[in-house]
Amino acid sequence: MFTGIIQNVGQIERASAMGDDIQLSISCAKLNLQDVSIGDSIAVNGVCLTAISLNDTHFEAHVSKETLSVTVGLDKPNAVNLEKALRLSDRLGGHLVSGHVDGVGEVVHFEPLGDCWRLDIRAPHAISKYIAVKGSICINGVSLTVNSVAGDVFSMNLIPHTLENTTLKFLHVGSFVNLEVDQIARYVERMAEWQMESNTKNNKAETL
Repeated sequence: MFTGIIQNVGQIERASAMGDDIQLSISCAKLNLQDVSIGDSIAVNGVCLTAISLNDTHFEAHVSKETLSVTVGLDKPNAVNLEKALRLSDRLGGHLVSGHVDGVGEVVHFEPLGDCWRLDIRAPHAISKYIAVKGSICINGVSLTVNSVAGDVFSMNLIPHTLENTTLKFLHVGSFVNLEVDQIARYVERMAEWQMESNTKNNKAETL
């Protein structure tokens, strides 16, 4: 689990093909890896990856064909947002993030708004129902608050600190980003579905 609070911007230095999969070598000199072991999880642009080797300044991770098919930004040298896995003793500064990407969104608007920037993203229709005003959303690993929703497009304001310390400053209209919706929305939906299924079964039983 993660929080969506980015700890370092790293760089994919090498993306080596391994059949349909790839192996990444990521530099992260400013990310303290002293408490990270082989087998631990690190979120890379919002994608939970397993460190398969590491030293003080780099780690490597294997990315499967399946992961590549549902994410962006992991298949070539690229600046990436990094976050180590959450510990139970850590502050939850953002929101609970699993590192399992729900879909890829497209930037449709990105411009200054006073000292901040307004960012509008079009989400895949299948996950738009999980995005709500004042709810949380994870974009390339960054925990943000949704300001408005209109159909499949949702809007956020990015403060200067977020832009300075993440790769979101490199976005532009037409960029694609990894999206993870708030897990609470999924559980609420499933509970509602279960209740409807239960009511349907009970109604059928009463008519027998």
